[in-house]
Amino acid sequence: MKQVAPLRYDVIFKKAFSVPEIFNAFVRDFLNIEFETFTVETDKTYTPTIGNVAAKFDLYAEDKKNRIIVDMQHVRYPDHYHRFLHYHCAALLEQTVKSRDYRPKLKVFTLVILTSGDKHKKDICVIDFDPKDLQGNPIGEIDHKIIYICPKYLNKQLTPSKYHQWMEAIEDTLDEEVEESKYSVPEIQDIFKIIEKDQVTPEERARMFDEYGEEEIKKEGFKDGLKEGKKEGITQNIHDTVLRMHKEGLDIKMIAKIAGITEQEVDDILIK
Repeated sequence: MKQVAPLRYDVIFKKAFSVPEIFNAFVRDFLNIEFETFTVETDKTYTPTIGNVAAKFDLYAEDKKNRIIVDMQHVRYPDHYHRFLHYHCAALLEQTVKSRDYRPKLKVFTLVILTSGDKHKKDICVIDFDPKDLQGNPIGEIDHKIIYICPKYLNKQLTPSKYHQWMEAIEDTLDEEVEESKYSVPEIQDIFKIIEKDQVTPEERARMFDEYGEEEIKKEGFKDGLKEGKKEGITQNIHDTVLRMHKEGLDIKMIAKIAGITEQEVDDILIK
C-alpha cells in the first residue's frame, strides 16, 4: 500500500494532472482522440475577459497540431453543470473573436471531474453539441463536448471499461492510501508517485490545510442554514395551521392547545 495525498484537494489534483504526459493519457482514454500537449496551464484566464463573468480554467491545454483545446475542472459547486457550460462556451467565443466566421479553429472539450460526487449520482454525463435528427442520429458537424465524470459512481457493468482504472484510482486516493499493484496504466502509476505523501511539499500541505478548513466552514454553514430553515419551516407551519383552524371556527383557546403555543401567540398571528 502506498500513502498518498487525496486528489480531492485542488492543489494535489493540479500537481498530478498538470503533468503533460498524464493529461494527454487521460484525454486519450476519455475522449478517444489523439491529443498531445507539452504545456498544461493552471488557473488559465482570458485577457480581456469573454463576457461579463471571467472564466478560470483549473487545467487548460491546447494541441495545435490536432487543433484541439481541452480544459479540465474538478471543483464541485452547486451550479457546476451550468458553470462549466459557461466556461466551455467562453473557450469557444474566445476563438470566434479571431475568426472570420462562427466556426472556431480548434475543437473544444471540457472534462469535469467531480471528486466529491454529485446529487444525480451518475458515473458519466455528456453534453454533446452535435445536431441530431429526430431519430437521434448525429450529423457530424460539431465536435465540441463536455463530459462530467463522477468516480464515486463507477458502474463496473455499464461504465466503459477504458474509464475504469482512472475513476477507481481517483476514488482510491480519497482515503489517502492506494494499492498500486491493481493498476496497469503507466500514467496512473506516475500519479501515485507524484502525490505520494513524502512528495508533498510544506507549501502544498499548507494549501491542503486551507482547503480542508474552507470545506469544514462550508459544512458548518450548511448545517446552521439547515437548522434555521427547519425553524422557519416549523414557524410557517404553525402560522398556517392557526389561520386554517381560525377559519374553521375554532376558538383561540382550542387553537392554542392544538398548535402547542400560547393564546397570546395565537392572537399575534391573527392580528398580522
